[in-house]
Amino acid sequence: MKILIAYDGSESSDAAIDDLRHAGLPRTIDALVMSLADVFLPPRINEDDENTLPMHVPASVRLAHKRAENEVQQASALAKRASEQVKQRFPEWSVSHEAFADSPAWAIVRRAEEWQADLVVVGAHGRSLLGGRLILGSVSQRVLYEASCSVRVARSRRRDVDSPLRLVIGVDNSPDSNSAVDAVCTREWPEETEVRLVGIVDTGLAFTSDPSQPSLMKWIEVTDDENRDQVGQIFEPSADKLRSAGLDAAVVITKGNPKEQLIEEAESWGADCIVVGAKGVRGIDRLLLGSVSSAVAARAPCSVEVVRPKSMTTV
Repeated sequence: MKILIAYDGSESSDAAIDDLRHAGLPRTIDALVMSLADVFLPPRINEDDENTLPMHVPASVRLAHKRAENEVQQASALAKRASEQVKQRFPEWSVSHEAFADSPAWAIVRRAEEWQADLVVVGAHGRSLLGGRLILGSVSQRVLYEASCSVRVARSRRRDVDSPLRLVIGVDNSPDSNSAVDAVCTREWPEETEVRLVGIVDTGLAFTSDPSQPSLMKWIEVTDDENRDQVGQIFEPSADKLRSAGLDAAVVITKGNPKEQLIEEAESWGADCIVVGAKGVRGIDRLLLGSVSSAVAARAPCSVEVVRPKSMTTV
C-alpha cells in the first residue's frame, strides 16, 4: 500500500500523522511525506555558464528568487521532520519525503497520480506558512474532488486512547459504497473495533440487487418500521462481510438528509472515522462525492475517508 501524506507543519497535519495509528493500515507501507511552498520558483540563475552571454539580473529578481528558494527549503525541512515522525511511529514502513514549489492542491493530486498512491492523507486545517491557504478549504476540497485515489481528511481522536475504535460507513448499496465496505475489510484493525453501517433514506430508497449492474434499480417506499427493517436487510450481507473480517458490525437505518445524518450519527456515537464511497447509487448529485462527502469532510467531528478504487476515473 502506498500513502501520500500532505504535511504543512500545522497542528492539524501533526494530528493527521497521529491519526494514521487509527486507520487500520497494514504493516507494509510505502509512505511519501510531501510539503509544498505555494510560490513560483523561476529557473535557477546561472551566471557562470561559459556557453551563455552575460546577463544583468535585477536585484528585485534575485531577491524574489532567494525568497522562493528559502520557502522550498522550509518546506523540505518540514517534510523531513514529518517523515521522521512517521518512521518513529511505524518502524516497519518505508518512508521518504520531498518538497516542491507549486500550487498545493494540484501538486498533491498530480503527485498522487504519478506515484500511484492508494491513499492521500491531509489534515483538517492548514496554516499560513506555506501560502496562506487552509488545508480544509480550497486545497483539501479540491484534492477530494480531483484525486484518483482514496483521500483521508484526518482529525485528532476525541475518545480515550484505550477505547475500541468506532467506524461509521455510509452505505446505499451502490458499487462505490460497497468499495468503502471492502476497503474497511482489507485493513488491519485492533480487536473489538466496532462498525455501524448507516443507511439513510427519506421517503424511498433506490437500490440494486446486483451492485455490478447499477442500472437495474428498484425502489422501496419507507413509511413505517416494517419498511425500515426491509431496508436494513439489504445491507446485512455487507455487515456479514465485516463480521467475517473480525469486526463488530451493525446496520443502522435513519431518515433525513445524508449530510446531516452521517455527522449526527458519528457525533452521537463517538465515531473515530466516517468512511464513504466516492459517489452513490444515484450518481454524483445524490451520494456521495457530490455535496454529501464534501460537506461531511468539512463538518465531521472525526476523520473522514472517501474511498475510490484505484481504477476509477476522476469525476
